[in-house]
Amino acid sequence: MAETPSATSNRFPPQIPFIIGNEACERFSFYGMRNILTVFLIDYLLKNANPDPGAREAMAKSYFHLFMSGVYFFPLFGGYFADRFFGKYRIILWLSLLYCVGHACLAVFEHSPAGFYTGLFLIALGSGGIKPCVSAMVGDQFTAENKHLMKKVFAIFYWSINFGSFFASLIIPWTLKNYGPSVAFGIPGVLMFIATIIYWAGRRHYVVVPPSGRNPNSFGAVMSTAFLNFSQRPDRKDWLSGARKKHPEESIEGVRAVFRINMLLMPTIPFFWMLFDQKASTWVVQARSMDPKVGDFTFQASQMQFVNPALVMILIPVLTGVVYPAFQRMGWELTPLRRMPMGLIIGAFSFVIAGFYQVLMEGGTTLNITWQILPYIVLTLAEILVSTTGLEFAYTQAPREMKSVVQSLWLLNTTLANVAVAIAAALNIFTGSAQFFFYAGMAVVAGIGMAFMATRYKVHDYYQEAKPIPVGEHAAPDLATKGS
Repeated sequence: MAETPSATSNRFPPQIPFIIGNEACERFSFYGMRNILTVFLIDYLLKNANPDPGAREAMAKSYFHLFMSGVYFFPLFGGYFADRFFGKYRIILWLSLLYCVGHACLAVFEHSPAGFYTGLFLIALGSGGIKPCVSAMVGDQFTAENKHLMKKVFAIFYWSINFGSFFASLIIPWTLKNYGPSVAFGIPGVLMFIATIIYWAGRRHYVVVPPSGRNPNSFGAVMSTAFLNFSQRPDRKDWLSGARKKHPEESIEGVRAVFRINMLLMPTIPFFWMLFDQKASTWVVQARSMDPKVGDFTFQASQMQFVNPALVMILIPVLTGVVYPAFQRMGWELTPLRRMPMGLIIGAFSFVIAGFYQVLMEGGTTLNITWQILPYIVLTLAEILVSTTGLEFAYTQAPREMKSVVQSLWLLNTTLANVAVAIAAALNIFTGSAQFFFYAGMAVVAGIGMAFMATRYKVHDYYQEAKPIPVGEHAAPDLATKGS
């Protein structure tokens, strides 16, 4: 068994490189297949089903966003089964194998809709199911002795995600153009298989926290008791007071916190994800109508997505290290409740720019594909203000026992957004420049509404606190064990 690093050591636990390597390869595999999915559906799989290019584009966008809704829906199940029954290590390993099978289906069944859609389902299940487990697995590897390294390792972890996405966005669209779908989908499959091998190779080093089993005071348990005792609740003004017969007050207050957070986030945040995830569908379709030549190089429409991860790696240090402190020194701190509404409106502006481009092209103007860099810059800035801030906000506003519930509901916002876009695309209500201005308008309304609601929101931060050990007593033994 490896020796635990001391508090003065700057060495990461030996298992960390396995998790980081796994994440970089897995993210390459996911973004590699995702970023070419819209183009593949339009030019290959749906070509015989519908000869009308406009109808194919609408169908492709609808199918793409249905797939993405699944990716962000299955974390609910992955996190639940990991925490309650099987543990994170087993869930990640088992679902990674299904993930590999899904990639194989895409590479093999490029001409078979049934086989291809089966592959998409397995990838959504695998990618979504492991999503809440991998980052938590990173945190599980640290103890009080080396917790000072945790912030650094999560920064590396986040960079590995964007590192994999950056190279996938550049390489796989080019591969699709030059070598066809089997190779273009096969390479991400190989990377996912390598990711699984890397993860499995670290099995003797991982700290594996066992599943907690049933929680009698969980969110669902408190809700169920409150509904069953609704007519007999002691406080007629408090619909949760009926839960007091079976659950402690702190658990009931936790449920209130969940509703308080989501009354602010769920009516507003999905409108951002409606914008953001269309960079892999609507913006790709727009890029197909642009001049792809930049000097001697010909860009593929899907390749422009490389701008987003590249900018994320640049802008996060700039914002957190320069911009936020500058505003704080000026006496106007950019709190989460200010950043998120601002991000929604900035995100809307990216769609206004893209919509203006579309108006020019509909009028006969030919634009070079590099013009898309500007809306990508604006959208990436909005992503950092909304996404990274929202995760922080949702975590800190939830009591300890409700943090996983709130994180799951945060991901559900993305599911709701993609379902809405899928329905709108299937109905084909808005086409051309109108769709850009439609989504921009909704995001502006959501941003203004969130800013108004934020003025009435009472911030209540919850942080993890170590329980003091009474004098003369010893600490309880750690239940974490090494994986085998």
